Amino acid sequence: MILQRNNLPNIDQISEEMSRVLGDYDRTELREFFVYYQQCQAGAKEFGTKLENLDSEFEMLDNHNPIHHMETRMKSPRSLIRKLGKKGYEFSYEAVKNNIFDIAGIRVITNYLDDIKTVETALTKQSDVTLLKRKDYISHPKASGYRSLHLVVSVPVFRTNGPAATPVEIQLRTVGMDMWASLEHKLRYKTDVEKAKVEQFSGQLKNYSSELNQIETNMQHIFNHLQEK
Repeated sequence: MILQRNNLPNIDQISEEMSRVLGDYDRTELREFFVYYQQCQAGAKEFGTKLENLDSEFEMLDNHNPIHHMETRMKSPRSLIRKLGKKGYEFSYEAVKNNIFDIAGIRVITNYLDDIKTVETALTKQSDVTLLKRKDYISHPKASGYRSLHLVVSVPVFRTNGPAATPVEIQLRTVGMDMWASLEHKLRYKTDVEKAKVEQFSGQLKNYSSELNQIETNMQHIFNHLQEK
């Protein structure tokens, strides 16, 4: 069974935060943004259902669940506006829709390395799913040692005026990669850690990333042998 942790704020929470960040802003523009934000939230739910259904099918066919668990999140308005600024845009509904494709996100934690490719292939070959962007940080880790597969995919979300293609970012990583990324995130963003310690532990974590990848590769070999008929 997939245990899913959600971080899906409601429109009242979003409205309150937008007001704090933007102050007095055009209400029509904000309304368009709220509708689109909810659309992205619905897109995440669509993909969540697809992933749960795929995991159940794999359990029936192979006696194995590739997905350990999932975490769904929505980008906060503050983070969204900050990202827009980095791209050189001021806040507007059109700027958000045309330049920010990770408002909604799902982190898919798999049991083994091969499960990542299994889930990616099964999801992206569905007729209503469109792959918009793919970044493979597993074959090509970041300089820090970070490993994960990032996909931006879209799915039709049915609105009152018809279907609308809606982007969602999906990150696929193993349990081991997720453990590593959580610790690295804490090290990078915990502001009260001394700079010398950050540099020391960053180097250690980079080495551990390679070691962890080798361990997971070895565990994959064992699992494959156990699955042989």
